Amino acid sequence: MTTQLQNVSLQDAIWGGAVPLDIRLSPSDCRIYDQADSYLIQYPRLSYLPFLLPRLHAFFFSFLIDSTSAPHEGWFSYENVPLKWHYPLGLLYDLFSGASPAQADGSDLADHSAPRQDDLTLPWRLTIHFTDWPGEQLVQPDAEGKVLHDAFINSVKEADFLRNGTAKGIMSLSKDDSTQLWRAVQEHNRSAFDPIFQKLLYAQGTPLRHIPLKIYLPSSPSASEPSSGHLRVVQSLVTPFFQGTKEAQTLGTALHSLLPTLFPSRRTPVLAKPVLHGAVVPMSSQVEGLLKEAAYLDGWLHLGVVMIG
Repeated sequence: MTTQLQNVSLQDAIWGGAVPLDIRLSPSDCRIYDQADSYLIQYPRLSYLPFLLPRLHAFFFSFLIDSTSAPHEGWFSYENVPLKWHYPLGLLYDLFSGASPAQADGSDLADHSAPRQDDLTLPWRLTIHFTDWPGEQLVQPDAEGKVLHDAFINSVKEADFLRNGTAKGIMSLSKDDSTQLWRAVQEHNRSAFDPIFQKLLYAQGTPLRHIPLKIYLPSSPSASEPSSGHLRVVQSLVTPFFQGTKEAQTLGTALHSLLPTLFPSRRTPVLAKPVLHGAVVPMSSQVEGLLKEAAYLDGWLHLGVVMIG
């Protein structure tokens, strides 16, 4: 019972997680340069920034130099780095804001002797642009939202295939279920999302084959992607159990296998810390449990890496 209550509490915290945003119109798009009002909002970590574009376009419309620009032409940047619109907001914040992740034991939350680093980075100040689309870094969405929808569904399909060895789960959803899933994501509606996600997670009624896990590493800029945010994404097959045994795979063993240089110890973060939903994840966490309780809406564990020291 205690474990069940802890899981419910964890899911409540993840769904309730939000980032205060201070969104400002790019001076190059503003007819009064940088004097337009900011758009302030507390936005869900699990959600996606493009869902804000219609209201941002309406809010800044009277300040736009180009009044013919459309909402779907908007894109976001942080410190001149274009933000990938298909990444959830929480992942973007963890990767780019510079905020210190919370500790798993909550000790940093209890210590009020000094301001937390995320207190110094909030609200997170983003810039919205409606011209000069960065085509080398970002794929441009369409007015109908099909590109955004397809990007999300394709990510769900890939996660489904890794979990079950087939994408029949998402492919066999009824039209009503598919519509409900996408609407729940758009509206951040957990009560509508959970029943559909549970169908996908347990579609085959058999043990999971692999854990959909992506690890985001800071890296140096390259000639081909000079302003990409300097990230390298690591993805490999991660099993819930060690092959041929019933011993559960932990996050520590998975990271040591995939990135032994960064994670030389299976039990203790030495050079880097794994971060999920703004918190450092214990290395002893079982990867299957993490997936079931802490996956993003597309069914993936999107894990950031923060260097120590």
